[in-house]
Amino acid sequence: MSNASAKAPLTLMVSSTVYGIEELLEKIYATLTGFGYEVWMSHKGTLPVSSTRTAFENCLHGVEQCDLFLSLITPQYGSGVASKGDLSITHQELLKAIELNKPRWVLAHDQVVFARTLMMSLGHDTAAKRAALPLKKNKVIDDLRVIDMYEAAIRHDVQVPDRKGNWVQKFLNPDDALLYATSQFFRYQEAERFVAEHLSDLKAVASKLDERKKP
Repeated sequence: MSNASAKAPLTLMVSSTVYGIEELLEKIYATLTGFGYEVWMSHKGTLPVSSTRTAFENCLHGVEQCDLFLSLITPQYGSGVASKGDLSITHQELLKAIELNKPRWVLAHDQVVFARTLMMSLGHDTAAKRAALPLKKNKVIDDLRVIDMYEAAIRHDVQVPDRKGNWVQKFLNPDDALLYATSQFFRYQEAERFVAEHLSDLKAVASKLDERKKP
């Protein structure tokens, strides 16, 4: 089969902040490209960009065009917040993936999950209530809106019986995150290969039956 007729690889966009997880992102990139995916990751410079679009627009365009979406929610909220109230790039990417109902997988750091539990126990159980809290600069969580991202990912805004695409995997360390990404995307690739081979076999059988029917 020629390269022109070969099936294009699935594009997988990895959305995350970079600070503190550089090594994890390097491993995820190497693993997923090894599986055969075309991985779009701003950290690696592989996200398609256009000089006619802003950084935000390039990132959101990537979400629109990718086949699969992997989000990492970390204690760092991310860049792109020009003024108070603006959402970070990673936050907007996640919301866009949910809006478009992209096939998506989400990882959330244990500190984010713990912070949400703590805030809820103290009565700060909505984004509006948390936004009113003064957060001193610290090395644990730099912006409480990482909790908003987590709640968006678990579809907190949807009634429980109607929630779909709300699985969020908690991770404590890079090994946890890499294990999840490896197992999930290896299985996806394996399933796709099975379906492709199955359809190919069906076409081969149908072709033979057609030949036998010819006089």
